[in-house]
Amino acid sequence: MASEGAGTKELGNDNACSVQLCNPNIATMQEDVLYHFGLSTSTHDLPAMFGDVKFVCVGGSPSRMKAFIKYVASELGLDRPGEDYPNICARTDRYAMFKVGPVLSVSHGMGIPSIAIMLHELLKLLYHARCSGVTIIRIGTSGGIGLEPGSVVITRQAVDACFKPQFEQVVLGKRVVRSTDLDEQLAQELSECSADLREFTTVVGNTMCTLDFYEGQGRLDGALCSYTEQDKQEYLRAAHAAGVRNIEMESSVFAAMCSACGLRAAVVCVTLLDRLEGDQICSPHEVLAEYQQRPQRLVGHFIKRCLAVA
Repeated sequence: MASEGAGTKELGNDNACSVQLCNPNIATMQEDVLYHFGLSTSTHDLPAMFGDVKFVCVGGSPSRMKAFIKYVASELGLDRPGEDYPNICARTDRYAMFKVGPVLSVSHGMGIPSIAIMLHELLKLLYHARCSGVTIIRIGTSGGIGLEPGSVVITRQAVDACFKPQFEQVVLGKRVVRSTDLDEQLAQELSECSADLREFTTVVGNTMCTLDFYEGQGRLDGALCSYTEQDKQEYLRAAHAAGVRNIEMESSVFAAMCSACGLRAAVVCVTLLDRLEGDQICSPHEVLAEYQQRPQRLVGHFIKRCLAVA
């Protein structure tokens, strides 16, 4: 089993805090086509388009990420009456990307494969744009363990379904294991921002990343189920004892890839239900809509505070 970074060389820009790509092949390419973004180094001036980016926020759905960029624009005083924010990736229907000032907002779809594809191209985009000092944050939804619905979890460590802080992938038929470390200082800064807001319960805890919404998370309501309610409860309580406070499907690969490329990264997710109490999400639409705004408000406050200090 290979460990993180085995047989790779970091490729970085001149800036000390720039994005580091762990792929020497990129330097030999005359053109790099970011296919799923509909962008290319030969057809787009990436430094001009994205060189000022300092904050990247990623989340599952295009509509949520457009709503976030509108919210951030308003918070930063960058919005204009009647102004729209066009989808930079309009040439493709895979992902959506929006930008205002130094903030980039990108959708990643659902699950590890979808966010991993997006991250490969996003990290290359930041590298080609010669960005430096970038902070990247995933904002999303999750299932809580032992938390009231609507609570926000700032991830201390992303763990797999066996509660191990690692992301495992098969590359050329061999298992490759990468660390899922996240920036502790960033998590602390986000926690302080939540304390400033005093709008909702926020905790710092481990986040379990699974490969599936149903069996992978111990739900009893999927098309397939080979375990009992007691089995499920024992598993979720073991996860809680291991420090897990919420469950989602993207954090492990997000943490692994951002860490490998030298980016300061965090995960901020709201919990839509307490999985110890049930499996189905039954709260009214308006309640869920307000819950989903909570990570946006927290991260928006963080960005505003950072820019005020700068």
